[in-house]
Amino acid sequence: MRIGVMGGGQLGRMMALAGYPLNMQLRFFDPSADATSGQLAELINASYDDLEALERFIDGLDAVTYEFENVPAQTAQFLEESIKVFPSSAALAVAQDRLVEKSFFQDLGFETPRFVRVDDRDELEHGLSNLSFPAVLKTRREGYDGKGQAVIKTPDDIDAVWMEHGGEGLILEAFVPFNRELSIIAVRGQDGSVRAYPLVENEHRDGILARTIAPAPGLTEELQEKAQACIAAALNELEYVGVMAIELFEVDGRLLVNEMAPRVHNSGHWTIEGAETSQFENHLRAVAGLPLGSTECHGYATMLNLIGSVPDPNDVLVTDGLHLHLYGKEPRPGRKLGHVTICAPDAATLELRLGSFISTLH
Repeated sequence: MRIGVMGGGQLGRMMALAGYPLNMQLRFFDPSADATSGQLAELINASYDDLEALERFIDGLDAVTYEFENVPAQTAQFLEESIKVFPSSAALAVAQDRLVEKSFFQDLGFETPRFVRVDDRDELEHGLSNLSFPAVLKTRREGYDGKGQAVIKTPDDIDAVWMEHGGEGLILEAFVPFNRELSIIAVRGQDGSVRAYPLVENEHRDGILARTIAPAPGLTEELQEKAQACIAAALNELEYVGVMAIELFEVDGRLLVNEMAPRVHNSGHWTIEGAETSQFENHLRAVAGLPLGSTECHGYATMLNLIGSVPDPNDVLVTDGLHLHLYGKEPRPGRKLGHVTICAPDAATLELRLGSFISTLH
């Protein structure tokens, strides 16, 4: 089977690696000529609005998917006229607009941070009077890894934040005093079957995911059921096909929906070695109409992003249970260059192995 992927970053690269054992050929479409997925599979380098290039891209393909959620919805709609696209452009449109996204989850009956729409300075000040301080001003579209957002801590911050981020298409959210950040990843097949991975705990630094712990420490059956109910409702409402991730805040046992990602997700990288079937393989299985694989864990795992620089493999591969993934990218500050996953049969051994890995970095 031949699958086209919109976007050619590291998520696509790992998707290609998962597809080879299933005898799947992947083709990527990305505006960047040096997209890292091009090292592993055919890459068509063109703008997302280049209709001629899009026609060439889908020639001979069986289906199209994404590894990047900011593909223009019009592009997805154009592709849907000629080929199966999973997930659909409708799902993509919900995930691309933070205001639409949060309204979608509230309509499904799930709690989100309080929010208001902001299109001008007056609406910002009115929103702050309702939500109080601190609050987070975000762009409704695009923005990832902490980009496109700013915390307004006091009235003295308003002028500077508006000067940098002001304009149409914003959302103001109440600041959430969360206990921790969690995420859940699930996959829905073309037959409507749904399988979910365990909730994981995430640690961010400067808005970028630094570490994921799987399963989340202290995970209870009740918390897992709440998260699964939320993601299953979203998947079914959108008649979704493929992997979806939902980022959540845990606040004293409550779960608040922060964002959804209509694609494979950074907080699911641990599944490559840490689960029966990786998120990448399950996504391809769903897109291809194949049976979904088990989402059970192999014990415990932690994933750490390698940001800005990478360690010497000769140093870090001495740690038992460690798996190194490098993305073939040129180093630069703030850039995700790879990740390591450390697996262990129990939480205590995982901590020992994590300590061993950290010691090799100093």
